[in-house]
Amino acid sequence: MTIVGKPTPDSEKNVATGIEGLDNILEGGLTPGRLYLLEGLPGSGKTTLALQFLMEGVRHGERVLYLTLSETVEELTQVARSHGWSLEGIGFRELVPTEQNIQPEKQYTMFHPAEVELSATTKVIFSSVEEIKPARVVLDSLSELRLLAGTPLRYRREILALKQFFAGRDCTVLMLDDVSFKDDDLQVQSIAHAVVQLEQMSPEYGAERRRLRVLKFRGKHFRGGFHDFVIRRGGLDVFPRLIAAEHRVVIPISRLPSGVPALDRLLGGGLERGTSTLITGGAGTGKSSLAAQFLVSAAAQGLRSTFFIFDESTNTLVTRCTAMGMGLQEYIDKGVITVQQVDPAELSPGEFADKIRRSVVLNGVAVVVVDSLNGYLNAMPEERFLVIQFHELLTYLGQKGVATLMIGAHAGLVGGPMVSPVDASYLADTVLLLRYFELHGEVRQAISVIKKRGGAHERTIRELTLSSEGIRVGEPLRDFRGILTGVPQWDTEPRHTKEPRHGS
Repeated sequence: MTIVGKPTPDSEKNVATGIEGLDNILEGGLTPGRLYLLEGLPGSGKTTLALQFLMEGVRHGERVLYLTLSETVEELTQVARSHGWSLEGIGFRELVPTEQNIQPEKQYTMFHPAEVELSATTKVIFSSVEEIKPARVVLDSLSELRLLAGTPLRYRREILALKQFFAGRDCTVLMLDDVSFKDDDLQVQSIAHAVVQLEQMSPEYGAERRRLRVLKFRGKHFRGGFHDFVIRRGGLDVFPRLIAAEHRVVIPISRLPSGVPALDRLLGGGLERGTSTLITGGAGTGKSSLAAQFLVSAAAQGLRSTFFIFDESTNTLVTRCTAMGMGLQEYIDKGVITVQQVDPAELSPGEFADKIRRSVVLNGVAVVVVDSLNGYLNAMPEERFLVIQFHELLTYLGQKGVATLMIGAHAGLVGGPMVSPVDASYLADTVLLLRYFELHGEVRQAISVIKKRGGAHERTIRELTLSSEGIRVGEPLRDFRGILTGVPQWDTEPRHTKEPRHGS
């Protein structure tokens, strides 16, 4: 189930495709009685989508017809069986050449195939429609008609004739077209009422990525741009591109304490719901543990949370939190906290955003943790789109009153510059910086709040300790300078003011 946007007032007049995400992109579905074009490379999902379109018609008690010029009914049945579908109620007309027709003695030598075979094929199409009188028709595929026509002019006239024929029969037609050998052929695109294009991409590593876009839709608004989708057992699952502006609501601001008093004082009282927080630092500085502390504190107040993990296993996270006495497992068992392991090689950005959206809308999640942005970056097919997509996601979560915590890992440990593969600090409302520093022959951790849009905060640098007693934020490190460089020095300059020293 895909939840996004609002239904259109005239959605009852539309023809549903049977794919909720696609219907959402089309703002209700297809306009009835029109001719539509579905383009895509082999394997992009055209046949699966077409079968879902017809099965949706069967569910509504409509007569439907599948005209196949490229695949046999047996092959289509096999596709349906792989998805656990029954094709009962769908009429089929197989126009694939028979074995007798491909014998040498049966080949035409005096006439072009367009003069004989194309006319015969068209007659079968017309007679089948007249006989069944379907409300929905799938024509698979136009590639065969293009080859039979021979010339672009004859092919265009053939498509126009089909359009004219279906126009007076209150029939919604979906024409499939293979674009593997076409070169900017816009003949059918200009004739069709709407054009939906399916794409399949193969990244250098990981599973293939699929996306679709609506190139045009006459007289109707639709969500433009690319939308990720996957093909699973059960058909296409489409993830409409997230548009935060469609979800603007006024949410009262409330604070989310961490349960560690000194950390809350450092943050000026805790985090605000509806804001985003970036916890950044080197590997092992305690970023994930700090995020888990906020989730446990929220769970103690009865708020639901979701922890999306890219980099480590769920078992490792739970074991570490248990050793620190957090009680994360207790709230997981109660269903208050959900931990979802994410495989970046198998997940598209659109599907990931949809997972977060579902958790908020369906489960009432109030706190979301993304661990980490580095893992999210690896899930992206093109790095340059990361910031825009993540900005929309953060804006959406903020408008829903969700507190979002993002983990960002720096390259480097002690001393030297800390480099991040993606700069998301300007997107976050609050930035918590964790650093290692060397002191008295030991490697320690320091925590500081670099920025906070939600209000005032301490500007001190405090020591952070993780132990079996939990998370402890110590007193300000006032006797040193250069803490953030990793190699501090004694500060011998006198101070005129001193803030209270406290910890927990």
